[in-house]
Amino acid sequence: MKPALPAPVCGCDARIVSEKSVNNTATQHTIQPSLDSLISLVDADMKRVNQVIIDNMHSDVALIPQLASHLVAAGGKRMRPMLTLASARLCGYEEGDSAVNMAACVEFIHTATLLHDDVVDESMLRRGQESANALFGNEASVLVGDFLFARSFVLMVKNGSLKVLDILARASAVIAEGEVMQLSTANDMATTEQAYLDVIMAKTAALFGAASHIGAVIAARPEDEEIALRDYGLHLGTAFQLIDDVLDYSAHQATLGKTVGDDFRDGKVTLPVIIAYAQGDEDEKAFWRRCMEDQDFQDGDLEHAQGLIRKHNTLEATMNRAREYGQLAIDDLAGFADGPIKDAMIEAVEFCISRPY
Repeated sequence: MKPALPAPVCGCDARIVSEKSVNNTATQHTIQPSLDSLISLVDADMKRVNQVIIDNMHSDVALIPQLASHLVAAGGKRMRPMLTLASARLCGYEEGDSAVNMAACVEFIHTATLLHDDVVDESMLRRGQESANALFGNEASVLVGDFLFARSFVLMVKNGSLKVLDILARASAVIAEGEVMQLSTANDMATTEQAYLDVIMAKTAALFGAASHIGAVIAARPEDEEIALRDYGLHLGTAFQLIDDVLDYSAHQATLGKTVGDDFRDGKVTLPVIIAYAQGDEDEKAFWRRCMEDQDFQDGDLEHAQGLIRKHNTLEATMNRAREYGQLAIDDLAGFADGPIKDAMIEAVEFCISRPY
């Protein structure tokens, strides 16, 4: 599913709350969007999700729960399982175990992909801590990732919904395809913007889309609502990844939770680089080819790359594209009843776009 892009839209960097009273004076405040509202609304169910995760990490092979517990302890926003819970709630689902169990499935799939990704990327940091492969080795990380995939499918089968099983199984296949697609575009400065968007739609947005989609399925809602929530997740996930690609060239390491410049050193041709390359002169193009294609790095290359990205304003251009996808995600919710859960899902979009960079 490749969403069509509208004309550029204005950014959602902050929510404007009017007519707030401070010292009995009406004024206007700019409030930074956050996930707090969403977290609060699904908090009780997320506690149950965490318990399901813990229960299903058990194994007599000691390294499996040890490594999996390292990932759980590292934290993370848990956005994908929260989207499953929120989407189900938006569709009127209130009671039962299905949403909780399927949210745990989504988190297992996501965690498994993180384990595999860090091995492929040779990443040493994950969420500001040593990655699992740095601590336990590549072999253990890959195999425990496989274990978590298997656990997710055990939970799906127990749920008994063939439709949910189909959605999450297909998403898992698409994620794997996206990672392979990324390998084929890495180190290739001929990569087009569309090829790049195809990669992130597969490797990141697909699970966001599936997580939101199954919320409507669990609630037994009509197909048009299923599609709207699937598209909401796809558009949100695309915006999320675009901002991640911005952060790799702009954030401080403590903020990013991984080493700044990893994408550059790995030769990942992301949108900020694609735009800088297209707008660069011949010397600049030669620089990008040397670094990204030949992997021939010299002292100061990352700083020079960041300078070229600033020169051509490619971070703002990428932000604008993220805003377009964010607006699409918000539009996808238009047909649902207004209320706290819808507001929180809209704010989640705004949060993803306004993360510090």
